[in-house]
Amino acid sequence: MANETSDLIDNLYEKSEPAQNDFKPQVIRKSQKAKYQIFDESEFTRGREVLGDLIVHGMIASGGTDIDWLIEHKGGFVILEFKGFHNDKINIAKGQMIAYEKLHEKLNQSAKCYLYVVGCDDIDFSNPDATVWVFEMNQWKSSVIPKNTSDIYGDESNRQNKYIVYREYMEEISVEKLRDIIDSHWKEFERIMQ
Repeated sequence: MANETSDLIDNLYEKSEPAQNDFKPQVIRKSQKAKYQIFDESEFTRGREVLGDLIVHGMIASGGTDIDWLIEHKGGFVILEFKGFHNDKINIAKGQMIAYEKLHEKLNQSAKCYLYVVGCDDIDFSNPDATVWVFEMNQWKSSVIPKNTSDIYGDESNRQNKYIVYREYMEEISVEKLRDIIDSHWKEFERIMQ
């Protein structure tokens, strides 16, 4: 009986021989070297700060945004806007989205344009297996992506100057897949814009 109790205690506290783990270290792949690099980060930062001084207190105009990445090839365009997730949602300023809608519409009148909004967490883009979430402007225009201007989960006040897009409505893909999508559009432009 004492031996059974001792065995039970040993099992409960794992004092017997440790079980063999089938531990396999996770291998994180690295992408090839970046095609473009910022050589002088302080000059890059300074250039952006200088623009920040353009709009000052007392002016009527305010706000402002940029296009994160615009690719042009043979008259075709791929535009990417990167947004960070906060509580599984991204915020897009209404003015920015209206501008993107108009830009997408105008560029598609004479050429071909794909516009992607890419949601990401704190990510290492050099890892091709890292995950991002995307939607394309046609999904936005066709209301596949709900156009919420207030948080449907009630986490924030009903601010009307932004759209809130939830991760669950975006497509989850790898960085490598995003690269493949961009390259597929480049190849498409090669074929149709000759």
